[in-house]
Amino acid sequence: MSIGKKGQILLAALLVAALSTIPSFSAPSSSSTDTAIDQAPATVDLPPELARVLTDYEAAWRARDPQGLAALFTEDGYVLSHGRPPVVGRKAITERYKGSGGDLYLRAFRYQTSGDIGYILGGYTYTEGGEDNGKFTLTLERDSDGHWLIVSDMDNSNRSR
Repeated sequence: MSIGKKGQILLAALLVAALSTIPSFSAPSSSSTDTAIDQAPATVDLPPELARVLTDYEAAWRARDPQGLAALFTEDGYVLSHGRPPVVGRKAITERYKGSGGDLYLRAFRYQTSGDIGYILGGYTYTEGGEDNGKFTLTLERDSDGHWLIVSDMDNSNRSR
């Protein structure tokens, strides 16, 4: 069975995330110290090209711009929202995000890149400087122009059911 280049990239990105305890391939992200239960991991600074992904995401979310959000993804990118089926592709991502938006503040607590794939792990809040409302993982792919695009966006709340 052939899964194609995008499938291979997604699998590789997920493998990189799963093996995140191994030292970074190209960009150190944080110390490997343990974090206490219920304690948020420390924020790390991202290289500018990765920080752009988060700032552009925040800007599009605040502007309630579903097309702008979808443009941050690869053509066949995934949104893996809590409690909802996955959506695939920019058109479906635009539909998923219609009517969404508002205040959003993202921070990274780990990242890693290897060649043209990478990931960012982080937290989000709806109040600037506030405690994280939830966490996310973005798997990324660098396009032919050198810009990082989102292959998959998975998030979930910190609130218990």
